[in-house]
Amino acid sequence: MTVKGMEPRISDYTVRRLSIYYRILEEIERNGIEVVSSAALAEYAGTNSAQIRKDLSYFGNFGKRGRGYRVSVLKSEIKSILGLQRKWKVVLAGAGNLGHALNSYKDFARHGFEIVAIFDSDPGKIGGTWDGVAIHDIRDCQMIIERTGAELAILAIPGPSAQGAFESLRAGGIRAFLNFAPRKIEIDPQVHLRNVDITIELEGLTYALHSSRT
Repeated sequence: MTVKGMEPRISDYTVRRLSIYYRILEEIERNGIEVVSSAALAEYAGTNSAQIRKDLSYFGNFGKRGRGYRVSVLKSEIKSILGLQRKWKVVLAGAGNLGHALNSYKDFARHGFEIVAIFDSDPGKIGGTWDGVAIHDIRDCQMIIERTGAELAILAIPGPSAQGAFESLRAGGIRAFLNFAPRKIEIDPQVHLRNVDITIELEGLTYALHSSRT
């Protein structure tokens, strides 16, 4: 039961599915499709129409029974729900190979995420640029964050350095982090953090292959 005046807590799984729906709607709109049913959207997303309707019902009524959803309208609504109606400025901590790959990922900009500064502790990298983005000393991050207005950070640094980099960026005002470092980050309640460990995902695949052969 929802208490009056309180919004229901939306699970991370629901938010992730909204992102998937958004990408599907982008694709089918490019293909000239103007209306999509919950059943068709569910088929694209690999789920079921009841799940689609439940996920969307947390945020309002976006379609009419038997008529489906206007693709452009639903895409616009989900874009607003996800906060993508504006540009988000991002800082990247880590000027190594992974950091370079992430900085070069063009889909960030296409979806409204702009990397405005890169931080590292290596004197040989500080002062350089990647695709026009300057590499700064991590010790100067508070000043750079204030100057650029960045609100999100990507941690792409070795595990032992992750906590220290997090604390520096947090002191600079960052409250949302995407962590690629293979290390648990101790955070405070005001921080939002997502962990991405590519090796763990690959190990899940090797387990599946290995176990299927035994």
